Amino acid sequence: MASFKTIRARAEQRKGGPKALAALLPKPPNPKALAKLGDDRVLAEMTKRVFSAGFVWSVIEAKWSGFEAAFFGFKPEILASKPDRYWDALVKDTRIVRNAAKIMSVRENAAFVREIAKEHGSFGKILAPWPSSDEVGLLELLAKRGNRLGGNSGQLLLRFLGWDGFVTSKDVVACLRDAGLDIAEEPKSKRDLAKIQAQFNAWAEETGLPYVHLSRICAMSIGENYERGRFPATRGGED
Repeated sequence: MASFKTIRARAEQRKGGPKALAALLPKPPNPKALAKLGDDRVLAEMTKRVFSAGFVWSVIEAKWSGFEAAFFGFKPEILASKPDRYWDALVKDTRIVRNAAKIMSVRENAAFVREIAKEHGSFGKILAPWPSSDEVGLLELLAKRGNRLGGNSGQLLLRFLGWDGFVTSKDVVACLRDAGLDIAEEPKSKRDLAKIQAQFNAWAEETGLPYVHLSRICAMSIGENYERGRFPATRGGED
């Protein structure tokens, strides 16, 4: 496997040097802030990731105030008490994207968030201490106990909530394969995800960098070289 030093050097060359690359990296995740995150904001982000999957993100963002109103600020305890007729009516609510299966996922995920909160105090309190070296385990929890939170949706949820992890975007996978990792072009098997986890763990030990930086640098070292602020509307950044 290639050293991360080689990958970082390539990213720096593509982006205009070390300072230019550093400017493109997000702030390191803050576990204390994550632990204090309200369950309503967790459910809101779950909903945004579910509705954004396979959809143009800018459309969801443009309608987001309507989502907040329609779902009562995503307060799990309020949504849990809503009868079937409330959920049925949302299918005709023009404030949101009227996808029945995704609307019902909000109901299921509200229950999921409440269950975790009862077990750990809040959803943020299970996320904050969860080690980045076991993202695969956290993704498995989201997929098994949440609704429509598997695969890339789960990874992006963790990223947008502020948890320190990798995202297996097209460019990140291309970087890993180019570095010598034997994984599929669309890695979804437990075997491939375990290999990816192990490689990011090795790079984290090699560099001391947070996983979100490793993932972003990896993505920026290969593939389409987007200008800052000009990423495709369906992407949340270059990884």
